[in-house]
Amino acid sequence: MTENPIFDQIQKDISGNDVVLYLKGTKQVPQCGFSATVVQVLERLGVAEYKDVNVLADQQIREGIKAFSDWPTIPQLYVKGEFIGGCDIVREMYQSGELAQLLKDKGVKAA
Repeated sequence: MTENPIFDQIQKDISGNDVVLYLKGTKQVPQCGFSATVVQVLERLGVAEYKDVNVLADQQIREGIKAFSDWPTIPQLYVKGEFIGGCDIVREMYQSGELAQLLKDKGVKAA
């Protein structure tokens, strides 16, 4: 564990779940277009089971995830503990088929 309890919480979330999405809002009600785009990509790929973390509900998580990943924007997608990227990267990987392959290679259940 680190000296930072927020980093500990983030590490626990990404270690304990195959797919974690840090977003503005929830997967049911995304609160920004970029977050909604990543939710739609996961839906289209058939990834129904994933942890969503609403960064708007906790300012410490919102700032902590940016420092944790060294990535300045939200949303942020993690698969099997690996940081994948934000909206643009996720969208590009989806369009190229790379994201579907990554999920398959990592053994993530998708419909």
